[in-house]
Amino acid sequence: MPQPIVPVYDPAAIAPPPAGIAVAFEDVSISFQGKCVLDGISFAVERGETKALFGVAGAGKSTILKLALGLLRPDRGSIYVLGQDVARMKEEELFELRRSIGMVFQEGALFDSLTVRENVAYRLIEENVPEEETEGRVREALRFVELEHTLDMFPAELSGGMRRRVAIARAIVTRPEILLYDSPTGGLDPVTSTTIIELILKQRDVYHTTSLLVTHRLQDAFVMATHKFDQQANEMRPLPPGSQEVRTSFILLRDGKIIFDGTAQELAASRDEYIREYIS
Repeated sequence: MPQPIVPVYDPAAIAPPPAGIAVAFEDVSISFQGKCVLDGISFAVERGETKALFGVAGAGKSTILKLALGLLRPDRGSIYVLGQDVARMKEEELFELRRSIGMVFQEGALFDSLTVRENVAYRLIEENVPEEETEGRVREALRFVELEHTLDMFPAELSGGMRRRVAIARAIVTRPEILLYDSPTGGLDPVTSTTIIELILKQRDVYHTTSLLVTHRLQDAFVMATHKFDQQANEMRPLPPGSQEVRTSFILLRDGKIIFDGTAQELAASRDEYIREYIS
């Protein structure tokens, strides 16, 4: 009896994504200590799009961010970031690529011993940006998050929301093409969370930065999908129902697999039992 033909995975056979795609995961799997965390993950993020990642704790959301940064390498699959397969790049090549990526870590992750100015300037100093240019870009980033007055303060002197805003300033000071947000509103009260989401909206709509956003708060992503930042009024405003103007989409992970990838309207209209229970 003839044996079944088992297809052999060949990463070279996978064509790179089109130029309009900023991030693409193609059949990505990874396990830790024998436990599968991500299993055959495939999705794409267009340039200028925001993709929100949802799922229960341990679903693999933060792992996706680490894979996109090249901090982890998948067991199989390809991960294209700005046209380059980070899964097969050398470490020195990754350093160069990461200059185009900003990261907002969970809880902010500021250096307690450094002032706000020094925290925001950290990567610019590492890249030997001239002092005068560094100062101007630090002030510009802090002005964007409305915290220019905190330049000489230390993280311990700031509220939780202010620390998170400084973390955003540090992420955008390099003028990245891609921003990765790891639970930027986690642990914050609703009012402060709204302030952070408004800043993310501002970055999306003013600079059209591509983003991957991990969040446990569905309401944050729904706000992003239904609002736009108004530069003249300097505030976010709701869009008309059914508007396709904002490029924000959702991914829902379950047991290491993507069970939904689409718009807020499609998510709300889903009849899948698990999805209905999750969004309720």
